[in-house]
Amino acid sequence: MSSGLTIATICARGGSKGLPGKNIRPFAGRPLIAHTIAQALACKALHGVYVSTDSEEIAQVASDAGAQVPYLRPPELATDQAGKLPVIEHLVRHLEGQGLAIDRVIDLQPTSPLRLSSDIDRAMAIDEDLVLSVRAAADNPYFNLVEQAADGLLHLCKGNGTARRQDTPAVYALNGSIYVWRRAALAHAALHGLWSVRSAPYEMPGWRSVDIDTLDDFDHAQWLYERHRGELHA
Repeated sequence: MSSGLTIATICARGGSKGLPGKNIRPFAGRPLIAHTIAQALACKALHGVYVSTDSEEIAQVASDAGAQVPYLRPPELATDQAGKLPVIEHLVRHLEGQGLAIDRVIDLQPTSPLRLSSDIDRAMAIDEDLVLSVRAAADNPYFNLVEQAADGLLHLCKGNGTARRQDTPAVYALNGSIYVWRRAALAHAALHGLWSVRSAPYEMPGWRSVDIDTLDDFDHAQWLYERHRGELHA
C-alpha cells in the first residue's frame, strides 16, 4: 500500500474573458475561490490544499482562506492556450521537488462553489486511475444530439434513432468540479491527454454541478445557493 500523500490542487488564472475577476468575485459572503478551499480543508484525508495562479491578488485571497500558494505560475502556463493538465503537473512536480511524496491529486475547479466536501470524499473513495465528477446529461447522442455531415445534412450522433431510450447506455456530462488522479495517471495524461487513462464517474446532482463562466452563470449559482442553503450548511 502506498504511503504517499493525497493533496488538493486548485487552478485559478487571473485572466477571465467571460466574467473578469470571477475567481475572487464575492459569492455568498466570501470570494468565490474561498468556497472551494473551505470544502477541501474540510476533507480530513487531504494533506494540504495548493493553489496555482498567476495573480498576486488571487494568491493573497487564497492564502487568507487557508490554502498554500507556493509560487506564482510562470507566464507560459498562464495563457489562454495553456492546458490545465500541464499546470497541475507543474505544481505537483514543484511540491515533489520540495520533498513531498504524493500518491493522489484531487483537482478542484474554483468556479464550482456548490459541491459538498462529502462529494470530494465520495469521489476519493472510488478506486480508479482517474475519477471524474459528472451530472446526468440533458441531451443524448442516441436521441437529440446531431452533427452536420460533409453533405450538409444532419445525422444523429450515435445509432439510427430506433433504439428505446431505456435500452441505451447512461450518458453523462462532465461538470468539471472534481478530478481524482492517481499520481502516475496524472503524469501520463499530462503528456497524452485526459482520455489516455482509465476513468470512472462520480455522479453529482445538477444543482451541485453548476460551473460559473459568465454573469448569467454567476446569478444562477447565487439563486441555487439560496434555494439549497439548508443542504449546503447541513
